[in-house]
Amino acid sequence: MKLKLLLPSLLFLAVSINSSSQVIYDLNDCISIGLEKNYSLLISKNSEEVAKNNFTIGNAGYLPSLDLSGRYGGNINSTRRNYTDGTETESNGEHTATANAGLSMGMTIFNGFNVQTTYKKLNELKQIGELNTQFSVENLVSGIISAYYNYIEQTMLLKNLQYAVTLSKERLRIDEDRYLLGSSSKLQVLQSRVYLNSDSSRLSRQTEVVRAAQIRLNELMAVEDLSQLFSTKDTAISVNPELLFEKLLDETLANNTSLLIALKNKTISEFDRKLVASRSYPYLNASSGYTTTLNNYSAGTMDRQSTNGMNYGLTLGMNIFDGLNQRRSLKNAEIEIQNRELQYQEIEQGVRADLITLYSAYSNYLRLITLENQNLQTASENLEIAMERYKLGSLSGIDLREVQKSLLDARESLLSVEYQAKLAEISLMLISGSIMEYYQ
Repeated sequence: MKLKLLLPSLLFLAVSINSSSQVIYDLNDCISIGLEKNYSLLISKNSEEVAKNNFTIGNAGYLPSLDLSGRYGGNINSTRRNYTDGTETESNGEHTATANAGLSMGMTIFNGFNVQTTYKKLNELKQIGELNTQFSVENLVSGIISAYYNYIEQTMLLKNLQYAVTLSKERLRIDEDRYLLGSSSKLQVLQSRVYLNSDSSRLSRQTEVVRAAQIRLNELMAVEDLSQLFSTKDTAISVNPELLFEKLLDETLANNTSLLIALKNKTISEFDRKLVASRSYPYLNASSGYTTTLNNYSAGTMDRQSTNGMNYGLTLGMNIFDGLNQRRSLKNAEIEIQNRELQYQEIEQGVRADLITLYSAYSNYLRLITLENQNLQTASENLEIAMERYKLGSLSGIDLREVQKSLLDARESLLSVEYQAKLAEISLMLISGSIMEYYQ
């Protein structure tokens, strides 16, 4: 039994020895590592790079096209000729070879503002790529901050349970001393050992919870060794009590990434309608080229013939009737614009609702923190009085256990409320587009 009681102490002695060589992170360190290595973020950045690469005047159609081509071919023929005077000639294996090479250029001079509209659309797509990366960054930073403070909360809960084990050990010592002096029963000693074992078991389970929180933060940071041990500079959860709803609302409507993306999608749908409308305009294309041709003959009066020359031209055209497809496409484009507008309004409504809900929870948690601090102070005073009475023998073991449990519960409740308040604060900063203020 005594060996079992020593196990928690040995465990935490080993942890304390290893902690001297652990990495020590602050919140900025965790965010920096995550922004550099997180795989999902790297994928988003690559997608953004593709959108940037697509935003060129050549992709929009401003630049001409230039093609170089060449061909070599020939014919091998057998020919019989019958003339009107009755004579006849015949030739076999006449070989005629032709080689040509050409350089051609084409350019759209006007296509119903299609080129200009396409270029603007590509710019919007590039900006959406940037916003998608920003969205990924904000969510990653939010996740890292939440995991960081979750690790702190679980570590503080671990310390709370360590304190519970210390209290149980002290109680067992008192009961064993009383038993030796004959002023307490064996039953009381056994009950104290049961309480100590129960607290030690909870402590062991909490150790696993802390380890899982540590691994989760390593995963978000995408460190190579997910089992890496670390500790944090912060040892408490600090909540900003000064967030104002009106300011958060203004920032949300101006900076929320989901709203900005929805607005860009609406703009793109308007450009799509303009692209459809451009099909009703005439188009003007220019073309030019240079060609050289060489013919070789094995029969006839010529041995070879070469031709060199340029060509140029302008093509003016206009679609007169396309089976009413353009009209159909325009109606569909207008419907798509309406859908994008409705999507924007839906997202805005959802963002407003989330903001109101989160701020209400945030305000309530701030009030609860004050109450829980008062409860903790009262429970601490109660324990001091109860321990003195227990030493004097004027308080039963069951009553002491209840007082101890009240103190531990008060600490756990305060930690839980502080963490929930911090999560509400993080969510408010995320939804208002201010999450990067944590990263300085």
